[in-house]
This record gives sequence, C-alpha cells and structure tokens, in this order.
Amino acid sequence: MDYRRLGASGLKVPALSFGAGTFGGSGPLFGAWGNSDAQEARRLVDICLEAGVNLFDTADVYSNGASEEVLGAAIKGRRDAVLISTKTSLPMGDGPDDYGSSRSRLIKAVEDGLRRLGTDYIDLLQLHAFDAGTPIEEVLSTLDDLVRAGKLRYVGVSNFSGWQVMKSLGLAEQHGYARYAAHQVYYSLLGRDYEWELMPLGLDQGVGALVWSPLGWGRLTGKIRRGQPLPERSRLHDTASFGPPVEDEHLYKVVDALEAVAAETGRTVPQIAINWLLQRPTVSSVIIGARNEEQLRQNLGAVGWALTPEQIKQLDTASEVTAPYPYFPYRRQEGFARLNPPAV
Repeated sequence: MDYRRLGASGLKVPALSFGAGTFGGSGPLFGAWGNSDAQEARRLVDICLEAGVNLFDTADVYSNGASEEVLGAAIKGRRDAVLISTKTSLPMGDGPDDYGSSRSRLIKAVEDGLRRLGTDYIDLLQLHAFDAGTPIEEVLSTLDDLVRAGKLRYVGVSNFSGWQVMKSLGLAEQHGYARYAAHQVYYSLLGRDYEWELMPLGLDQGVGALVWSPLGWGRLTGKIRRGQPLPERSRLHDTASFGPPVEDEHLYKVVDALEAVAAETGRTVPQIAINWLLQRPTVSSVIIGARNEEQLRQNLGAVGWALTPEQIKQLDTASEVTAPYPYFPYRRQEGFARLNPPAV
C-alpha cells in the first residue's frame, strides 16, 4: 500500500481508505448500502489491515451513530493500529442543538463520537457540511480547543465550497487555530467539478482530498452498460435520488471508455475508475466501500499498478464536460490559459 501525506500535514494516510457507511446500516439510504454487524465488520477490518489500509471513515449521521458503534467494536483491542476519521454537523435529531457546528454542538458531538467508537481520541474530525449560522471563528476556536485537549489529532471539512474553505484557512492562520488538513469531496470520472476550484485551492493551500463515492454513486461498478436496463438488484433503484446526478449519455460515454481500458489491462471497471483518481493532484486517499469480502478484495486491486498516459487521456476525454463560468474561458481561450494553466 502506498502512503501519502494528508495535504500539508504530517499525517500519513493510505492511498485507499475504508468507508464504514455499510456498518450497521439502517433506513432507506444506509440500509441499501449494507448492514454489516460487528462480526462481519471485524472481518472486513482484518482484510483491510492485511492490505495496509488502516484509515476507516465514518460519521455520526451514518445510521444514527450505528456505524461508529460497529466500527468501534470491530477495532476493539487494536486502536493503535488504525486511524479513525469521522464527521459531524448534519442533523442527529430535531432539537436546536442536534445539528450544526456551534461550540456546544461540536463538544457534544465529539464526546458522543468518542463514546460510540470506544476511544479517547479521533485521528481526523471533519465538518460534514458548512454551518452558515455559526461564526467561523467560533467553529475554529472550538476545534482548536478539542485538538489541544487531545481529543482530536487533525481537523478537516467535507462538502465545503471554495470560499468557505479559504475563509476558514485565513482565519485559522490569523488566530493560530488548528488548520484544516483535509477536504472530503465527491470526485469521480462522472463528477469532476472538484477540479474547477477546490483542487487548485487544495494545491495552493495544502489541503488533501479524501474522495467519497469514487464509483459515481455506484454507477461505475461494471454492471451498468449502454443499451441495457438498470440491473434488478442495483441499489440505485432506491438511492439514486440521494446522490450526485448524471446524464445517461455522459454515463454511457464514460462506461464505454472504462470498458475499453478494462479490455486492454485485464482490470475491472471499478479498479480502473479508482486508479484514475489515485493519479490526480491533491488526492491523499480514495475511500472505498464494500458490503462483503468479495467487493472489498476487488476494490483493493485498484492499487499496485498504474494506468498509462494514453489510457488516462482516453478516460479524461470521455469524462470531460464544459466548465461552468467563470472557468470555461480558461479552458477555451489561449490568453486565459497562459495566465492560469489547469491543475490537471
């Protein structure tokens, strides 16, 4: 397993990390992802550690805390061998203090997370969403206090816009608060919006990307093909509306390119989609999920080899879309491009 620095921090993370959203799954979304109990989760953790995958990502909102509880049980007795990444800020109830990133909410969320995970510290805590109702200084000072208290080692964010990340980084530098080391983002061959603003920001500011849903919300599993109906057992029947949208023709264009590269390499479509991400700037780790041992072992096969420049170009071309304003002139007009060469 390749290990990479998380942005400009000193934390080294594996190129692949494991998403524990399938642990203890319940409800219309997480139940469709998977529902591994503690025994099965422990087996999946065993396989990950054997392969060098020691970073496990979860969130308090995953099945109302059950994911954290099952992960805690699965790693019991080997806390020093793993890195725990979890997230908070999304609603955990209907009360006024059950969501957001206020001081009281963050302190309670961290204490609850530590209890569910069965540990006294969290390696990486990420804010799951931007809280526009809480001053950024309050958020940062609270996180800094939790870091200084030893309850958090590193902090980051997820699903923030560029200005939200940049303003936070500026205030952290101004006040000497703990700095965001990571940004957990959606990025895949089906969704490359991360490249327009957040990737250049990450390059400039040393913020590493942890990629969620690298298979385009389950669309790049190799089971969806042009001219064929959605497989009867696909979870997309129940979960498509929760995830990033994609036009059918764009999906099929990307899948066609993936299948062509798969035929050349002897690799699977998911392995190729993940390997492409691992060669992108700022990507510190790609979060893979698995409902069972077979899926996990297949995804682990995405490392230890590399796509050729020609194959990368083929995938780039198939997945490219017109950039939104104000970015499209920088891709289309020579004068703009000379001033601001693309990050990728």
